[in-house]
Amino acid sequence: MVDKSFYQTKEDVTLADVAKVTSAVLSDANKADEKIADIATMASATANDICFFYDRKSKEKAANITAKACITTADLAQFVPQNVIVLTCENPKLAFIALNEYMYAEKKPVIGIDATAQIAKSAKIGKDCFIGAYAVIGENSVIGDNCLIEPHAVIEHDCQIGSHCRIGSDAYIAYAHIGNNCFIYSGARIGCDGFGFQVMNGQHHRIPQLGRVIIGNDVEIGANACVDRGALDDTVIGDGSRIDNLVQIAHNDKLGRGCVIVSQVGIAGSCTLGDYVVLGGQVGLADHLNIGSGAQIGAQSGVMRDVEAGAIVMGSPSVPFKDFMRQVAFLQKNSKK
Repeated sequence: MVDKSFYQTKEDVTLADVAKVTSAVLSDANKADEKIADIATMASATANDICFFYDRKSKEKAANITAKACITTADLAQFVPQNVIVLTCENPKLAFIALNEYMYAEKKPVIGIDATAQIAKSAKIGKDCFIGAYAVIGENSVIGDNCLIEPHAVIEHDCQIGSHCRIGSDAYIAYAHIGNNCFIYSGARIGCDGFGFQVMNGQHHRIPQLGRVIIGNDVEIGANACVDRGALDDTVIGDGSRIDNLVQIAHNDKLGRGCVIVSQVGIAGSCTLGDYVVLGGQVGLADHLNIGSGAQIGAQSGVMRDVEAGAIVMGSPSVPFKDFMRQVAFLQKNSKK
């Protein structure tokens, strides 16, 4: 069950409201004024809740639903108990998201600048922003309208951040241009030095990192993730990309639109990812690789060669997915001899 103390909630939500928000069809129009108290899973929903049923594999569990109402597909509605009010739609997963956003919203701080925040005189702050306690905004930086800069966040000099962005507590941003509607989670590090050194006379000398980090619109970068700035060229994160917690993106990497990078991935320098590439958890990419659009790389894979567009690979070293499964089957079979 949802702990409502953490959220701003809508009360007295009727099934008519639910149907409108989720584009669902209510099976019994006479029940339109019935109210629901909460959203819950099929297993935990009580007589005042609404649940969602979208997987045919769960049809046996559906028979035990005790919720007041259930949103499902027309095909799966037959498995819902007769005493449960059914709403049908094409995609219950999208309906779930829509109803969540309608009924629950994060509590937003009051617009304003905390007295302890340190903002350079040359910085420009947009309209209706919140800047939390002990946040720091450097010289000549520009913050767009309706931004939330949470406590202890640091935005260094000459950075640009678009409108409707959220910078999490203790995040650090430097040498960066960030688009609109971006969420940089707590503890993320954007624009730190890339890991570049040259051995000279037996010592490692730092190579100056002169590039930037360019982040598109509608990008999320998870907690404690790191995106290094480029050495000369920029490090680029494309529109709509989602980067999970604890990800390392090195200097000069370029990610296309809509990429999904799961936790603990490490991408070495100067890699180029096309649009909608998916990297599973703990994937490692060697430097200077090209990963084609739509490619999917399975968890814990080690990638040392370019990957073609649309390919699905796995393993270390990575191979086409079918080859990987053959390797696994071979090892299982022969290890028993």
